[in-house]
Amino acid sequence: MRLSLQTDYALRTLMFLAVKDGHHSIADIASAYGISKNHLMKVAQRLTAEGFVESVRGRSGGLKLALAPAELNVGVIVRTMEDTGTFVECFDPATNTCVVTPVCGLRHVLTGGLESFSRHLDQFSIADLIPNKERLERQIDGGGTRQL
Repeated sequence: MRLSLQTDYALRTLMFLAVKDGHHSIADIASAYGISKNHLMKVAQRLTAEGFVESVRGRSGGLKLALAPAELNVGVIVRTMEDTGTFVECFDPATNTCVVTPVCGLRHVLTGGLESFSRHLDQFSIADLIPNKERLERQIDGGGTRQL
């Protein structure tokens, strides 16, 4: 299983905004992470539409968190950004063509796994992803060394 780039970029954007005061441009965030500005623009629009981020136009505008980092739940963000409704074909009765669905236990197993994954993520906020705000900010600013 792999989260989409959209979800990855959404979480990174929220972490960036959690450690940086004020408004920040999409270009600043994209540059800090070395990611596509065009992809990030779509993510920022979605984060704004979903109420996670505020977007201000104009010269001193940019993006900032709409809520405190502790109020931004990781599970909610991931479920908002990801489409797990059709994780596998049998999850959608309208398009399911699998002939073994009536006697197959796969759907039940996968549903349980997704629910466990969501419950785990629900225990964390964006604030939990940045236990050392100053160190993360230095890393974002290029002042740290990259550690894998």
